[in-house]
Amino acid sequence: MKVSSREILRLAIPSIFANITVPLVGMADLFIAGHLERDLGGAAFIGGISVGTMLFDLLYWPFAFLRSGTGGLTAQAYGRGGETGHILGNALRTAMLSGLLAIALQWVVLEVVFLFVNCSEQVRTLASVYFHIRIWAAPATLSLFAFKGWFIGMQDSVRPMTSDLIVNILNIVASLALAFGIPGVFDGLGFKGIAIGTVIAQWCGFLYCSAALARLYPSSVRPLLGAFKSRPAGGASSLNRDLILRSVGMMAVYIGFTVISAGFGDTYLAVCSILMKLLMLFSYFTDGFAYAAEALSGRFIGAGSRDGFRSAVRGCFAWGGAVMLLFMCLYWFGGRWLFGLMTSDATVVQASTPFIAWMLIMPIIGCPAFVWDGVFIGATFSKDLRDSTLWCAVAFFAVYYGGMKLVANDSASQVHVLMAAYFSHLAVRSIWLTIRYPSLLRREL
Repeated sequence: MKVSSREILRLAIPSIFANITVPLVGMADLFIAGHLERDLGGAAFIGGISVGTMLFDLLYWPFAFLRSGTGGLTAQAYGRGGETGHILGNALRTAMLSGLLAIALQWVVLEVVFLFVNCSEQVRTLASVYFHIRIWAAPATLSLFAFKGWFIGMQDSVRPMTSDLIVNILNIVASLALAFGIPGVFDGLGFKGIAIGTVIAQWCGFLYCSAALARLYPSSVRPLLGAFKSRPAGGASSLNRDLILRSVGMMAVYIGFTVISAGFGDTYLAVCSILMKLLMLFSYFTDGFAYAAEALSGRFIGAGSRDGFRSAVRGCFAWGGAVMLLFMCLYWFGGRWLFGLMTSDATVVQASTPFIAWMLIMPIIGCPAFVWDGVFIGATFSKDLRDSTLWCAVAFFAVYYGGMKLVANDSASQVHVLMAAYFSHLAVRSIWLTIRYPSLLRREL
């Protein structure tokens, strides 16, 4: 069986389109924060949003298994022609209980995190206000992880796209309206309005996904409700444990990158931040084909089709390779222009020039890592995902701290070492999963 490009694009394009809206929300929040009460200092509000957002990254990242684990299990059940509602039910139960627990322990969570986060008292106060409001969206946010994985497993990428568009666009509109007010209606809530807008958007996304489930997949509703009364299977628990550890490894790398770059001074911190945003732009596109790989590989493993599985893998890598070439050209010809687009600070743009070459490496090393992630998640080959990510975290810190002993004590050289460390973690993921692919084929098919 050969998988057509049309089928791959049917799954990938909606995911890419939805991914593009994600950074817009962060940019909008920073814009709103930066234009609030100037007498208190716009920088403090930006810092409050940045730290508050990081708090939720730390809180939610370990729960990424609700998306990836649910997606892989659902795709395989779909391929077998089996019932999938109970898989979503188990995931939603975990999401709801975890979200309610986060609300109950919000004060404890905040105090523990601030033991490790060093910021001004004003930023801490604002971040705390943001956290205590936005935490009320936790059950909805975690449930959306589960819904997204389930819909992708059902070979339906339109519902996750629509959900993301609803959440992200409503987040921007509601935050703007609640923060600045509506002329003639009310004066606005200021900083609190940003967090309230996010809460409203997340719960609206939850309601949309619930309605879409009931309307498009009514046969899955009864098994879903029944799953709330039963315990998850042992295999699912093992899968979730591996995926949680995978998230911990990923979190260590990205939080480590942010913390390390903060010590390079304002100019090179800005350079590192913009570099990461531009590099992540590539991942937003490649992730679309990773989601397609996840849905298709799980489906063909469930159906026991070795030919279909291998065709899906080849097709997703071919399209991922096309995106890789496109972004290499974009970074080569437009790297400096992209930096200028992100900031009007001529000093930052000038300082970025020696690092543009690193952007050309991202598509080459990152493409296999991202597509393999989708393949292995769809196959629920979780141990290798776990091991690859934990070893890539080790590689990141080993390369960075080893490299720091070999370079001069100046920020530019240290940024080069940090970028080398970041790409070493991607290389480890790509190489490890490439080596383990034959084992996946032997075990699953």
